[in-house]
Amino acid sequence: MKTFKIIFTLIFTLTFSVISYSQKSNQVHKIEILEVIQVNSYTYLKVNEKGTKNWLAVPSISAKKGEVYFYKGGMEMLNFESKELKKTFESIIFLGAISKNPTGKDDTLFKHTKVKKEKIVDLSTNSAISIKPIEGGITISELYKNKERYKGKRIKIKGKVIKFNSQVMSKNWIHLQDGTDNNGDFDITITSNATVNVGDVVTLEGLVSLDKDFGYGYFYKLIIENAILIN
Repeated sequence: MKTFKIIFTLIFTLTFSVISYSQKSNQVHKIEILEVIQVNSYTYLKVNEKGTKNWLAVPSISAKKGEVYFYKGGMEMLNFESKELKKTFESIIFLGAISKNPTGKDDTLFKHTKVKKEKIVDLSTNSAISIKPIEGGITISELYKNKERYKGKRIKIKGKVIKFNSQVMSKNWIHLQDGTDNNGDFDITITSNATVNVGDVVTLEGLVSLDKDFGYGYFYKLIIENAILIN
């Protein structure tokens, strides 16, 4: 009987914890900015919510100390290390956006529709890039044209780094172009632990994923994940 009570208590506790987390993630949180730290393409915010101090991370915004914002959802990461800041956060919540509007009107904060793949540069700029694939590699246009064929496979792509975001959700995010184009798709997003610089010409090898949804507005029809830098 004693064993049964212990098991019941554990099940109840775990169930309550899951429900509580789910309820909190659906709440609208009102926060006041206490500290702002800007890094490459991201903003770290120390905030106060009803007397509790937390850290948030959002895509770059011009927030100021004392301003009030609202957010919903988010993904908490424990013992997150920011290499740019050389700082480890005991707890930090990553968000797709924060809003000054508590109702979310005229704001993308509470919209759950999937977003289109971001275009980094226009086609005229892309046309100036001309990079041949390495032996055994493929072009970006070939990947988009035959994406179903490459789904779940590791491929090699050589291209020019157009954009680089460091340590977002514990990954580096690389946008690569090689000058090829398939019906307007010419920019490929790649996640990796490798560090590169905008303007570098690199070769990366990674796993092709389709319709990848990371949550909070980060949706990709096509993405290369966990890539390694070949050269």
